[in-house]
Amino acid sequence: MVKTPAKPLTLEEFLTLPETKPGSEFIQGKIRQKPMPQGEHSRLQSKLCSVINNVTEDAKIAYAFSELRCTFGGNSIIPDVSVFRWQRIPITASGKIANRFEIYPDWSIEILSPGQSSSKVLENLLHCSQYGTELGWLIYPEEETILVIFPEQKVQLFRGDQLLPILTEIDLQLTVEHIFNWLKF
Repeated sequence: MVKTPAKPLTLEEFLTLPETKPGSEFIQGKIRQKPMPQGEHSRLQSKLCSVINNVTEDAKIAYAFSELRCTFGGNSIIPDVSVFRWQRIPITASGKIANRFEIYPDWSIEILSPGQSSSKVLENLLHCSQYGTELGWLIYPEEETILVIFPEQKVQLFRGDQLLPILTEIDLQLTVEHIFNWLKF
């Protein structure tokens, strides 16, 4: 949904607004509310964070955040999963994790919800790529495929038993089939 305020908002004004549930993003001067996650979306999102963090957190390689607001390049987006290399995670002067992330993620993952526009979600991933994100995934649960965005906005579609690209420091091997098997109980 796109909300049109009486007068156009700046990014700074948008960031002072109260948070919505589900979250709203600020894309090219417009406010767009994300859809409410449903079962498949929620399962994939939480499982991806868990699997990535089980491999990366103790070794302080990276951390996967769920629904984290990332503000950079004039937009404020909320990827379903944002992975940051450990040394890039913003911290406060006292050494605690910062509340505001005003940088791009190293790896951005979006999961398409029923009725959600794939072009709008892809637009967020391409924005991330344009500003330095190394890897983007657009997961299509209905089709059981994953569109991967590489540097320089090169894209490739993965399906079945194809091994998915992961950030180089992360020792994790996942196939498309493996990810969609998480939906089976």
